[in-house]
Amino acid sequence: MKYWFATGATMAALGVVLGAFGAHDLEDRLGPDSLAVFETGVRYHLYHALGLIVVAWAWTRWRNAWTDAAGWFFLFGIVLFSGSLYLLAITGARWLGAVTPLGGLAFIAGWVALAIGALRAKS
Repeated sequence: MKYWFATGATMAALGVVLGAFGAHDLEDRLGPDSLAVFETGVRYHLYHALGLIVVAWAWTRWRNAWTDAAGWFFLFGIVLFSGSLYLLAITGARWLGAVTPLGGLAFIAGWVALAIGALRAKS
C-alpha cells in the first residue's frame, strides 16, 4: 500500500534529520547520558520507519487487517517511544520515561501483528 510506503519513507527522512540534529546541534548542549537517550530514540525511529516499508511490501502479499494494524502500531511506537525519548533528552522531564514503554509495547505489537498477518494470509 502506497500510504505505508510513503509514511515509512517520510519517517525515515525525519529520523535522519533528527539524527543529524542530535549529532551536530545537541552534541554541545546535552550531556553524554542525554545524548545517548536521544540516539536511542533515533535508532528505534529508523528501525521502525523501515518496518513501515516492510508493512507496505507485506500489504501487497498478505492484505488483511493484521498487516494494516502492524503499520499503525509501528507509527504509534515511533511517536510514543522515540518521541518521548527525544523530549526526555532535550527537556530532562523524567515523567516522559513512563510513556516510553508504551511505545515499546506498540513496536512489539506491530511485529506480532505483522507475523499474524503473514500466517493468516490465504497465499
